[in-house]
Amino acid sequence: MRRLQKHCLNCGKKLKGRIDKKYCDARCKSANQYKVERERPERFYNKVDNQLRLNRRLLKQYNRAGKAIVRQSVLKEEGFDPNFFTHYWKNQKGDVYLFVYEYGFLSKRENDNDKFVLIKWQNYMNY
Repeated sequence: MRRLQKHCLNCGKKLKGRIDKKYCDARCKSANQYKVERERPERFYNKVDNQLRLNRRLLKQYNRAGKAIVRQSVLKEEGFDPNFFTHYWKNQKGDVYLFVYEYGFLSKRENDNDKFVLIKWQNYMNY
């Protein structure tokens, strides 16, 4: 036999109405579900997806013209992680650009500074 809930799972108020009720109102139900979800550890897939979305947003933000050079420290301070990418492309010189969807980056050292060369995917890269 199932035990009936006598008090709201969120606020503890005595429940009135249906016998299988768990929350006193929609606000308490929503608040409790939010709290339970926040306590649950973040899943690996969500971590990867969130980092890829952040990386893409930063690459897009710093590469408005189609090609740009940015210090690595600038992107990393905003949360960019170069270990998260979707694919790569190797040019004729042998440089390997890592891509986050349509935005790519190449790690380069120039004048004793670590930089990223940012590019946008082009049709000729398909071949």
